[in-house]
Order: sequence, then C-alpha cells, then structure tokens
Amino acid sequence: MTDAPQDEGTGTLFEAPPMAEQERMVEAVLFASAEPVSIADLEARMPHGSNASQAVEMLQKRYEGRGVRVVQVGEAWAIRTAPDLGFLMQKETVETRKLSRAAIETLAIVAYHQPCTRAEIEEIRGVSVSRGTIDQLLEMEWIRLGRRRMTPGRPVTFVVTPQFLDHFGLENARDLPGLKELRAAGLLENRPPPGTVPIGSSEEEGDDDQSELFEEE
Repeated sequence: MTDAPQDEGTGTLFEAPPMAEQERMVEAVLFASAEPVSIADLEARMPHGSNASQAVEMLQKRYEGRGVRVVQVGEAWAIRTAPDLGFLMQKETVETRKLSRAAIETLAIVAYHQPCTRAEIEEIRGVSVSRGTIDQLLEMEWIRLGRRRMTPGRPVTFVVTPQFLDHFGLENARDLPGLKELRAAGLLENRPPPGTVPIGSSEEEGDDDQSELFEEE
C-alpha cells in the first residue's frame, strides 16, 4: 500500500485566483458596501495571495465612461454615480435636516483650515461657536476630533471625515472648491469684521428658525 503523495511546497493550495476573478471579487465588495473599503480590508476578504490594489486599478479602468465609477475616498475605494449623471438622482434625494448658516460656515472653516481648534474657528468667523453647532456636525460624522494641540490647555482640534469627502465626491481635502466658488454658490456669506455690527443687531450665531437646535453656551 503506497502512501498518498505529500504536498511538496508548490503553493498550489494557496495560489491566488486569476486577476479577472479578483476584479470580480473587488467589484462585488464595493458594490455591496455602503461605506468606502480600504485595500487592506479588500485583501482581508479575498483569497490568500490576491492583489487587491491591482484589481481595483483594473476595475477602475473598466468603469471609465460608464454610469458609475470606481473612486478613491481618502485611503479607501467606492463605487459612485458618475458626476455628470448626478441630476438623475435628485428626485430620490430626501433632505432630512437643514444646516444653519453657522453650521455651514463652521464646516467650511474646518475643511479649509484643518486641524483647527474651536478658538480658531471663532477667530475666523468673528463670532462665538455654539456647542450645538459642533455637536450637530459631529453627529453627522462630517467632522471628528483630531489631535490635541501642544499648547497651554492642550485644546482639541477638529478635522473633516471620510464621510464628508464621500458625500461631496472628494478624494481629499485638497480637492475642495475655492472660497469664491463657495460664496458664489451661496454656501458662505461675507460677514462684517468683528466690532462693526450695526447697533441693534447681534453677533450671536444661529438662524431664528433653528435657535432650538443651536443653543449658545
């Protein structure tokens, strides 16, 4: 009776699947995931020896010119609608919560000046920042806490999140539009310098219709 042949270390048991199959695997994961997926996460799901980075690159080329694209969001990847076809989705977008002017300005300052502290946000805006404004942006996961500054009091800093980049179709914060473009789109308003507000008006932030959401400290 002869013994069964032993594995001589040829590696056949752990041979990676063909690249075309790896590309299909990446496509399946990105299509089914609600959040962007990193290369490390992709390789953790795929068979041993797979090259997720190369598979993503191939998939990205395959989707060029299609209705959806494979895009990089920070350090991760996702399948998103082609920018020129975004108008088709407008009727299916439901606005559930409106940002106040104070929240929009605060978010813009964090995006363009990150990492920045609350004191720095207030200095740029020229008015105090309410706790409700910061809490709303944190709850929406558009900003998060960054590293503390190595200054007296070690104040915490704020930075934008991958969710923020994904929502606006940005690969990183360097892709943000210019301040003039934001003002032209009505997302930022020119505010008078601190101390020049007309008598009878207030520098306190918040819109009348959202005063309950943004309670001053």
